[in-house]
Amino acid sequence: MAIHLDHSADELEEVHGINVTPFIDVMLVLLIIFMVAAPLATVDIAVDLPSSSAEPKERPDKPVFLTLKPDLSVAIGDTAVASGDLGNALDAATNGVKKQRIFLRADRTVPYGEVMRVMNELRAAHYLKVALVGLEMRQAK
Repeated sequence: MAIHLDHSADELEEVHGINVTPFIDVMLVLLIIFMVAAPLATVDIAVDLPSSSAEPKERPDKPVFLTLKPDLSVAIGDTAVASGDLGNALDAATNGVKKQRIFLRADRTVPYGEVMRVMNELRAAHYLKVALVGLEMRQAK
């Protein structure tokens, strides 16, 4: 006579679902990081940019914005640059990488001659990759 013991009553039942709690935790942490970092990634100098119908290009991770304000003063990012010190300020902003693209923003009221003066200063400082920044024109479809 054989005695058969049933151990199935002692075993825990397997759950065949995914535990989503860790994923939700990670998503909430990422959301908070992006909410804190997003305002820091913008330039806070207000200029009235002209519109452009050109196709927008991919933006680098850390762009260097050179802003020509309506009063004809120049700033790199949010930092004002003294007249004649543009080359040294750009070297500091780009860590001396002359091939880095410089994004030139100029207010719509700035005369064309002043924009060309700044571009000549960029060329004299050996920054030859310059992108002009404008607002995207919204076209009706």
